[in-house]
Formats: sequence, structure tokens, C-alpha cells
Amino acid sequence: MATRTGYADLPLHGGHVPRWLFLRMVRLSRAILLALAEEFGTAEILRRLSDPHWFQALGCLLGFDWHSSGLTTTTCGALKLALAEIGPELGLCAAGGKGAASRETPKEIELQAERVGLEPGPLLYASRMSAKVDSAALQDGFQIYHHVFFFDREGRWCVVQQGMRESARLARRYHWLSEGLESFVVEPHAGVVGARADLVLNLVAQEAEPARTAIPELARKPPDQLAAELRHLKRLKLPERHALLLSDLDPKRLESVFLRTYEAAAPDFEKLLGVQGLGAKGLRALALLAELLHGAPASFRDPARFAFAHGGKDGTPYPVDRATYDRTVAALERAVRQARLGEREELAALRRIPLLFRSP
Repeated sequence: MATRTGYADLPLHGGHVPRWLFLRMVRLSRAILLALAEEFGTAEILRRLSDPHWFQALGCLLGFDWHSSGLTTTTCGALKLALAEIGPELGLCAAGGKGAASRETPKEIELQAERVGLEPGPLLYASRMSAKVDSAALQDGFQIYHHVFFFDREGRWCVVQQGMRESARLARRYHWLSEGLESFVVEPHAGVVGARADLVLNLVAQEAEPARTAIPELARKPPDQLAAELRHLKRLKLPERHALLLSDLDPKRLESVFLRTYEAAAPDFEKLLGVQGLGAKGLRALALLAELLHGAPASFRDPARFAFAHGGKDGTPYPVDRATYDRTVAALERAVRQARLGEREELAALRRIPLLFRSP
């Protein structure tokens, strides 16, 4: 396994993907998906999409420079369009997207799950919980605006979602994978990549287990009692690191949220997180109360931790070379066609290419 030696901030660049390039991205995505499925199967495709470094390299291969705006959304868009054509054949589906499209994820999951003969319930739950964790249980200053859910006919899935901190023009991407996932609320990510955050409330960190235990207990207390405790705490002079928790908490407005958690009587943190109406502010308040009343600290550890082939849409490090791009697509498509006819020499040759670039 390669050693990771650092991380990269991803400043957003303006501009858009020209139609001639996006059409090529869809075609190349189609060829890559067919080649991977032929060689490794859909489980491996999901594993690779869940790796933030592999995904970043894929975006660059499709024609983005490493920090151009839209790499995540356009790469997912190209993959989704490619799967609209070949997904039924591969047994691989994609749902969701950016902004309003992300809100259509449940409907798309239900429709496509029915087509491949899957019960949609577990998939819908995974989609909803991954979005809830990254918007409420992991509070890092990035607003989630993009959510794409990939799954195969065996019920395996991965999530690629992205948040943005518009004031700094920085983005952060969150990846999930069903394989090996033991809990939605304990170190659930396959990877988090992007700009570092200065102050984070991380309720899904391993070391935040005391808070995950105490918070549901607090949530089952009468809402007026919690609001009173919060009003009392806001009058105290607290350590500076609690600024994230206290900065915009309004006990009066939170009382209605506490009523929902009280009525839900959730037995554990995961069930509590799924309560409708409980968002980032409500969880911040409960986390603060859990630490100061129960001595159960949360975690403030940030979980966050590039590849050119055809150039980048913004001309960095050089403009996209259309002829080379088209030759790459044609070579992949030809290799897949021949492999399906039993002639696997070209696909095997593509697999040996990385060996040429390894250090002796």
C-alpha cells in the first residue's frame, strides 16, 4: 500500500465543463466502468469509488485539474449518465446528485432497487444516515450540498458526498462504503478529503463514545429541563473551545427540538440521530450538556486527511488534448469488447501498464 505523505487543500475555481468535454467524460466513464466490471466486478467498482484518492485521480483522468471546481459533481454526473445506459447490464446503479437532485435520491433508489430485485429499505436507511452523519454528527463548517449513492444488485453500496464552505471557497468530500462498515456512528467513513477545518465537533470519532452514551440519556429528559440547563450554561464563562457549541444556541428555540427527542425516546445514539428535526444545533447543545453535566467529552478531531492524464478543463497543467482523450476511450472500449469475446490480451496489457512506472 502506498504511503500517504500529506494532504491537499482544494480551492474552488470557477468555470464550467464545455459540452464537448462532458460528452467525452461520459463515454470514458462508460468504458472505465465496463473494464472494471469485466475484470473485477461491481464490488471492486464500489471500493474504488469509496477511496477519495482513487476518485480524485479518476476525476483528473476525466479531464479536471486537481483543484478545479466541479470535479466531484461532474465526475459523479458522468458516472451516473454512463450507468443510465450500462447499469442494468452490470447490475450497478447510481442515485442522487447536486442540490435539488440530491433530494430525489430516495425516489431513485426505490425505482432502481425494484429493477434489480432489491428491498430498498436498507439502502434508503444507508443513504439517509450517511447524509445525517455528515451534516449533523460531524460538524466541520462544510455544508453538504451533493449526495450520490451507488449500489449493486447484491445490495452493496458506497456514498460520495461533498460539502462546501463558501466563505473560504473550499470543499470537502466524504466517502462511505458498506463493506466493512460496523457502525454508522463510529468511525464510519471510508475517507474524508479536502480542506482542513480549524474547529470540529466529531461525534462519530472512536474517542467520542462517552458522549454517544450520554447524549441519548439526556435526550430522554423533559425538554424544559434541558432548556433550563442550557440557559444556565450560556451564562457561564466557558473554555474557548466551546465557542463552536455555544455560539448560536438558542435555548427557547431548541426546546421544540428537545420535545421531539424526548418523545422519540431513542435507546442509542444512532436511533437518536435518525430522529426527524434533530439537526446540528440540537446535537451541539446535547453534546455540550453531556460533557458539562455528565463529564462525557465529545471529540474535536478532524477526520480529513492528486494525477493528470488528459489535462484539465481550466487549462491546468495544460488544456485537454481531445485527440489523446478520444484514443484513450477507443482503446478501453476495444479492450472491453475483445475481452467479452474471449480475447483478453488487450485488457491484460492495460493491467500491466502500472508495472512500467514502478520504481526498481
